Parts: sequence; C-alpha cells; structure tokens
Amino acid sequence: MEINPNPFLNLEYEPVMENLGDDYYDLVAADEFPAHWLRFRNDLLLPLLGLQPAKVDDADFIKAFGKFSGVHPFLALRYHGYQFGAYNPFLGDGRGFLYGQIRGKDGNLYDLGTKGSGRTPYSRTADGKLTLKGGVREVLAAEALHQLGVKTSRCLSLIETGESLWRGDEPSPTRSSVMVRFSSSHIRFGTFERLHYLQRPDLIKKLLDSVIDTYYGDIVDTKAKYHQFYAVLVLRVAQLAAQWMAAGFCHGVLNTDNMSITGESFDYGPYAFIPNYNPRFTAASFDYGGRYSYGNQPYICKFNLEMLQLPLAMVTDKVELEAGLAQFDDCYQEHYRMLMLQKLGFEVERGFRSESNSPLDNSYLLETNKTALSRNRLVEASSEPSYSQLLTQTIELLKSTDISYHGFFAAIAEEFNYGWREDSNLILENAAFTQQISDRWRNSYHQCLNQLPAAEMKIIGDRLLFYNPPTALLRSTIESVWQAISEDNNWQPFNDLVYRLQTKT
Repeated sequence: MEINPNPFLNLEYEPVMENLGDDYYDLVAADEFPAHWLRFRNDLLLPLLGLQPAKVDDADFIKAFGKFSGVHPFLALRYHGYQFGAYNPFLGDGRGFLYGQIRGKDGNLYDLGTKGSGRTPYSRTADGKLTLKGGVREVLAAEALHQLGVKTSRCLSLIETGESLWRGDEPSPTRSSVMVRFSSSHIRFGTFERLHYLQRPDLIKKLLDSVIDTYYGDIVDTKAKYHQFYAVLVLRVAQLAAQWMAAGFCHGVLNTDNMSITGESFDYGPYAFIPNYNPRFTAASFDYGGRYSYGNQPYICKFNLEMLQLPLAMVTDKVELEAGLAQFDDCYQEHYRMLMLQKLGFEVERGFRSESNSPLDNSYLLETNKTALSRNRLVEASSEPSYSQLLTQTIELLKSTDISYHGFFAAIAEEFNYGWREDSNLILENAAFTQQISDRWRNSYHQCLNQLPAAEMKIIGDRLLFYNPPTALLRSTIESVWQAISEDNNWQPFNDLVYRLQTKT
C-alpha cells in the first residue's frame, strides 16, 4: 500500500467516539472553500503528535485541515445544554465536527475538532462558518491561557478560506476561516443532558463507561465508579475555575454545552481578560444580567455540575453525587489561594482555613442582580501568619483602585529586588501606580518576604517572572492586531503577539 506523504493523514487515528455508535453523532462532510491561506500553525503541538515541525509543510496543513482530504469519517456530535439557565434541546455541532482522535506521545487521547467547516444537521439557519476574526481570537485566547497555566484546548491550525460572511456582531462582510482545535475531548456536559432529555439511561451508561475508561483511567471498575468519576470531575472543574480567576480571565458564555467532561477550558467566543479587578465585569455584550460575569464563574461552574447530576442520577446514586459536589467550594478556595500566592511569588503548603466555606472573594456567590455578600476574613493558619493577610489585602487593593490587574503582577515581577526584604518603602516604588499602593499592603508583603531566608529571594524572583508574563491579552491588544489584518492584511503583529504569548516575553 502506498504511504500518503502527508504526515497528518498517516497518523494512527483511534475511532473511540465512532465506535460508540451513531446514537451520539451524525456523519457529515466539510464544505469546499474557494481559497486556502494558512494563517497559523501550532508547531508547539506537533511533537505531541509525534511529528517534527521541520518535516511538516504548510501544504500538509492545508490538505488535511482546509481541503479535508482525510479518509476517516467526520462526526457532528449531538448535545443539548442550559443556555443562560434555560434548557435548549436544539443544539449540537452546528459549524464543526470531530475530525479524528489521536493518541499523543504522552499516552493521552486527543481530539482534533473543526470550527467553521460548514453546515451540519444542527446548523439550523446559520451558515456553519467561522469569521477570521473569531479564529484569530480563539488562537490568541488558547495560547495565552496555556502559558498562564490554565488547562485549555489549543488551536492546531487556522486557515483563511476566501469567503465573505455577514455577522451582526462584526462589520460585514467579513472574512472567513476554518480552525482545528486540539483538545482532550469534545464531549460536553450537554452530551449527557441530551440523553437525559431522551430518557436513555442505557446510552448514558455506555457513554460514561467510555469516558471513564478513556479519560479517568485511575478509577477502578466497580459499582462506585460513576460517582467517583463525578467527584474527580468536580475537583477538576473547581481547579479550572480557580485558574480562570487567577489568570483574570472571563470566559463569557459558560453554558453547559461549553463545559468539557474532562474539566478542560474550550470554545472561546466573547471572552475577555479583565482590565482591572471587577467581579461584575462581563465579556459578552448580550449578557445583560451579568450571569456570566468574571466573579460569577465559580458559582456558574458549580451550578453546571449540579445540572449534570440529573443525567448521572439515572445510573448512579444521587446522594453520592451530592457528596461529590460538596467538595467544590473547598477545592476552589484552596486552589485559587495557591495560584494567587504564586503570582505574588510565594509557594506555601496547602491547608488554609477560613471562618466559613465561602471563598476568598464572595463575589463568586453572586447570583444575577443580587447584592454582593460581605467578604469573609481569612483566619491566619498557624504556620502561615502573613500569607492570608497579604492575599486578602491584595484583592482589596485591586478591587478598590483602578490599577491594571495584569499590570500589577507584571510590575511586581519586573521590579522585584533584594532590597524589598530590607525596606518596605522600596516595594513597587517605581511602578506607575505607586501612589495607589498603601503602606499596609507594602508592610504585609515585606513581612512575607522576611519569613523566608535571604537565599530564597532568587527563587521568589524567578517564580514571579514565571507566573506573571509581561504580555496581557487585553481587548485593545486584540483589536490592534486585528486592525492590521483587516486593513492591510498585515499578519506580522499577530505573529509577534503569538510569539510573545508562547514565550512569556
């Protein structure tokens, strides 16, 4: 048999989803496009597929992921979901499909899924296409989040396709693209919710067995495995919410069909990184009530996990599911504190305790249009007398001023020096916002530094640089890059920004 010279077509795809049967998907085909310009290729992902970037041509990307010359079937997955709290049974992959599943060199299974590849049975009245700006935004979001330590899908390729699209949220006509997403799984909470809607516990059990076997290999095959899976998923989602919050990221549309069954962040539409600390900040212009505001994200994740109990309760004990969900708050709090202290330069043992089960910043408990609850004061853990205080004061400082959230931590990383341990007045003395830094906060940071031996100052400095890259993906930055593309077809600013995000420079 002749070997295809295209390395993507020679990969050993595993039909895990396909083998489950067509109760879960529809076979579809990709549209044919009038043009193919490769605008982004993620060479950092190729070694995970066993490919050497130097041996993969741009034409290989175009043939596989623009012209879709693969020989295996393409699957449009079926799912439902809660959208802004209301159940929608008319969903499914409407502008993409599962291209294939591949075992990475790390032993994990990964999905290659398209976005913008054309109409499917779930497109309804839409054209199934992706705007080029939408593709550019998703590439940038995924690379930025990955480097910030968020468990996220990433983009393998972005190809401009030469069509003109009409959209209500972009100046139209606008340019078109097709993207290939690299993720752990495209199975969503809504995939199970659809099966509950259809009253098919047999299909829930079949899918759940596959999910556990594929993505939760440490779970022993016993009668308890279903609620054990749920308990692990709760922890993964709680940690993901903490990662978003520490990164200053607002997803924008946390419907249950945008929640992955592996606890991975994906599908970046109207996202935004917060310019300053504001729990009520919203990324989506149509989120009028602020349901998916930045500060609400942990609450919404917990709500979505609660909704997932409905299908899972058809195959396992509801009481055990409730016990799993009860871990969410503590896990979120602990992980958020750990991540925030890392951004401040400190690596401390887990085990903070607080006066209640509320998180560091209660704003996440806000339901739409409700008044913020008062923040609980953290009780100092005996072995960490200053870290909790510093963290509380940091949130208070950022919340009460207009200091840039990302600029604050980047300035700490850039200006940190040994003198901070000797004299608190030197802390952030050269920052543009130095006048807004209180002596109270400087003294707390100074005390934390002095709890550690002088020899650890180098480690703190390195940690600050690692967790606080200087490039922030704010809306203005994205718009600047897009302006160069839309007006002059100049891709250099985009390429430069991707490089800075990937290298933390």
